[in-house]
Amino acid sequence: MQDRFITCIAQLPTSLAHALIPLLNADFAGHIDAQQLDMLVRKTQLEENQLLLALLPIAAAFAQSPISEFRVGAIVKGESGDIYMGANLELSSEALFHTVHAEQSAISHAWLSGERQILAVVINFSPCGHCRQFMNEMIEGQKIVIHLPEQKAQPLAYYLPYAFGPHDLGITEPLLSKQQHELSLASADPVIIEALDHASLSYAPYTNSYAAVVLETKDGSTYCGRYAENAAFNPSMLPMQMALSTMVRHNQDFSEIKRAVLIESANGKISLVGATMDALHTVAAVELEHIVLDPE
Repeated sequence: MQDRFITCIAQLPTSLAHALIPLLNADFAGHIDAQQLDMLVRKTQLEENQLLLALLPIAAAFAQSPISEFRVGAIVKGESGDIYMGANLELSSEALFHTVHAEQSAISHAWLSGERQILAVVINFSPCGHCRQFMNEMIEGQKIVIHLPEQKAQPLAYYLPYAFGPHDLGITEPLLSKQQHELSLASADPVIIEALDHASLSYAPYTNSYAAVVLETKDGSTYCGRYAENAAFNPSMLPMQMALSTMVRHNQDFSEIKRAVLIESANGKISLVGATMDALHTVAAVELEHIVLDPE
């Protein structure tokens, strides 16, 4: 079992702790598939919603919060039946807009794993306005069920009435719907190819600034992030934020980064390079490789 789970495992019901420990191996990064979830339900005799709430200390163990010292964990359930964990991430001494909220972390985890719809979000603290707006960007966002400890489950519409969302700006394919933008670049470099693939799947309906980041570590592993815009603009999630959050979930230290690549479309109305470099230089002494795709 990974060291970061040693303290929180003691907070779980005994039956859940015993059933969960075999899953918390060195490769565990917060993903529990539908069959594993069914196994946990059977072994604990807990209702699924009770089980997910009980798992929140595990999700919160992924948090890195040196500024607030406030650990938030989130779990989302996808249409596939799989669940995905996430937690808040703060960058020491850096501007607060670089912070990744737990709900963003869990949702991006599901998106990178191929989920097309989120059915429920389970959180250990009430979602802030920023996260309510971020969740509202998704397919049928208002119907997503929010589960909080000791509170009745409610749809997002209860927490965000009179919502402003993608439909107000004429967007018919919201976040998590299939995105496939025609981007091309002649390269045999696997890191650049990976970044290009993720940029083509990014969500940027308001600026057309399709973008992705790939971080390569010293052991040759890669961690990706795609741009996810928001109708309210500020709750957008930058690809670097997503990539760093992915690294944390995989228990990788930022000092292991040896290469960082940002690919973005020249047709976009904005550039993410400044914010991306700021975040990168806060966590690693690596220069950013910035690739701007030729206009179509």
